[in-house]
Amino acid sequence: MDIRNFMEYITLAVGWIVFYASHTLLASLNIKRKFRLWMGAQYKWYRLIYSLLAAIFFLGLFVYAGSIEPNWVFMPSDGSTYFGYMLATLGTIIAVKSMKEISAGRFIGWLPHDDLREKDELIVNGWYSYVRHPLYLALILIFLGYFLYVPNLASLIHLLALLLYLPPGIYFEEKKLIAIYGEVYVDYQRNVPPILPRFKK
Repeated sequence: MDIRNFMEYITLAVGWIVFYASHTLLASLNIKRKFRLWMGAQYKWYRLIYSLLAAIFFLGLFVYAGSIEPNWVFMPSDGSTYFGYMLATLGTIIAVKSMKEISAGRFIGWLPHDDLREKDELIVNGWYSYVRHPLYLALILIFLGYFLYVPNLASLIHLLALLLYLPPGIYFEEKKLIAIYGEVYVDYQRNVPPILPRFKK
């Protein structure tokens, strides 16, 4: 690996740091309140603008990663390729089933609303009865599956960046949820694990 190639991987890692940091920052209640003061009645479109920018940034990181000359962590085999495909498929299924419990329009923002004034119902059904963050579980499986399917350094950086982000990301997200839902969410925390499900008989 030459210095140019090394710096490309560093840039990719920094890109993920900026993406995840901005994700947490822009979702915080304090920042949202400041944007509402600045945007006024147009704040109802905040979620849609945020979702579009996040999607562009997210896809841009993968496009950039694809432009880097690959360095293989290990050479793919039929077994790793198949297992990676299965993990990514399972992650996709969990993501789709989890989204069934959520209004996609409100989640993405094409149904405009003021989320600082209109509190959504706390979802504890479906996959949310097994883990508090099923979409994060889905992403872990998809990114891990992608790494096994394409086991190069770029896909490893995708996976490691996600795993490093999740502990602080969940911490700040749940601080916000406690501020919104109070003791109801605290009780939910006590009974449902964050990422890894406990399947009870």
